[in-house]
Amino acid sequence: MKGGPALEQLFGLNPQLLHDTILSVLAILFLFALMSYFLFDPAKKMLKDRQERIKNDIAFARKDREEATAIKEEYDQKLKGIEKEAEEILSEARQKALKNEARIVDEAKEEAARIIKRANEEALLEKKRVMDEAKQEMIAIASMMAGKVVAASINTSVQDKLVEETLKEIGESTWRS
Repeated sequence: MKGGPALEQLFGLNPQLLHDTILSVLAILFLFALMSYFLFDPAKKMLKDRQERIKNDIAFARKDREEATAIKEEYDQKLKGIEKEAEEILSEARQKALKNEARIVDEAKEEAARIIKRANEEALLEKKRVMDEAKQEMIAIASMMAGKVVAASINTSVQDKLVEETLKEIGESTWRS
């Protein structure tokens, strides 16, 4: 069998090589199983834990975003409510200002009416005082004329004429008032 060993040499399949190859394959399988148990399983577990943690973080972030959206909506509603309340307060303030304005105008009108009434009363009193003074002066003038008439011993026609002239000078309306 000359062809047998040459064939063996060609492929290099000697029993020792075959034995070593099988032993190497068994050692590799054993090492793979051992590494799988000690390295791959913990790495898989670590990756699975990390994946779960990421899922939880995503769920937590989604929940936080929903809460933030709800808070934002609530804030927007409160802001609208505050704007409405501010508008109501401004409206009330305007109404109060208008009422105060009307009250002040009414009070000013009443005060003006009182001042005008007081001025009219004072004018009437002053007019009466002036008229009284004019009467007093007329009486004094008449007394003085009477004294002159008596002193001059004039007759009644001259005396009547003097009284009429004096009344015309002073004015009959003042004397009759």
